Amino acid sequence: MEAQLTDSVQMSSVHGKTGKTHLGRVLSLLLGALFIAILYSTVIGAVRVPVQALLQTMLGHQALSQEQEVILFQIRLPRILASALVGAALSVAGVLFQGLFRNPLADPYVIGSSGGAVLGASIGMFVLPQLSLLGFSGTALLAFAGSLATIVLVYWIARVGGRTPVVNLLLAGFAVSIMLSYSSYFIEVLDEDYGLGMRVLASWLHGVIGVPRWTQLAVVAVMFVLALALSFPLARRLNTLALGDEYAQQLGIHVEYVRIAIIVVGSLLTAAAVALGGLIGFVGLIVPHVARMIMGPDHVRLLPVTALAGAIFLVVMDTLARTLLAPSEMPVGVLMAFVGGPFFLYLLRRTKKEYAV
Repeated sequence: MEAQLTDSVQMSSVHGKTGKTHLGRVLSLLLGALFIAILYSTVIGAVRVPVQALLQTMLGHQALSQEQEVILFQIRLPRILASALVGAALSVAGVLFQGLFRNPLADPYVIGSSGGAVLGASIGMFVLPQLSLLGFSGTALLAFAGSLATIVLVYWIARVGGRTPVVNLLLAGFAVSIMLSYSSYFIEVLDEDYGLGMRVLASWLHGVIGVPRWTQLAVVAVMFVLALALSFPLARRLNTLALGDEYAQQLGIHVEYVRIAIIVVGSLLTAAAVALGGLIGFVGLIVPHVARMIMGPDHVRLLPVTALAGAIFLVVMDTLARTLLAPSEMPVGVLMAFVGGPFFLYLLRRTKKEYAV
């Protein structure tokens, strides 16, 4: 008996070390891929810059013209970093919500935050256009606030007898999101610029990552780091909840508190992404699902992998969006629809088969 126990402990230790080694390799590869994606995205555009010149400048040797420096460090690089932050935030939020609902079809907007963002953005665009804080426009600020307020409303509606059933959350989120999205019509009719405001709002709703200020990037980066740090202890709880609520309660886990914490953190990440890049679909659906197929179901391992993979994915997609139709630009949300839509249908078909078994 003692020999079997010793063998079991040794095998567990070996598997743990192997898992950590594999995770370390994957993270190293992703970090390298993110650096390369940012580097090449920075030099690609209407004004092309040699990669060697950029690297020499980063090492302290002046190899760029003044015009190239302005384009790279004041226009392209902030936008690329914004893409990375938005992609990482949506991907981590997707992991949390997919784990919470135990459904690979869940995404960051699953409980209605998109409807609140639409209404908030409409108010910011047509009612409070002069509003500004830390470099964020009224559209971004009120989209952020609307997204968070909608989550609070949905949670309050779905709560029954001190509990919040998952199905109630999904249904309430769907209904509230649709109502708020269409409620924005009454705000949009205030447009007095002959459709100019509507075109700007439509562009934002289609997912356009503009050129943010460095203060905006700093604020969103702090929010992302804070939310990611809070996500790791929640990821461990998600691993336990995957075995069932009753089992988790027997281990002393307060399931309702964990759900609230996941909703708060996931909503914070989603709202931050919305404020910086508008509504961009499918990132929080595709990246977590692919990462889960590669890394397995352990949410602790999934969090850093999806954060880096999401950043890479959206940096690449946004680069394609601004270069495919150059000199015109396509909203990255539109491009994501053409890439994510077919993947979603494949995932839906695959999930349907699994449920039928």
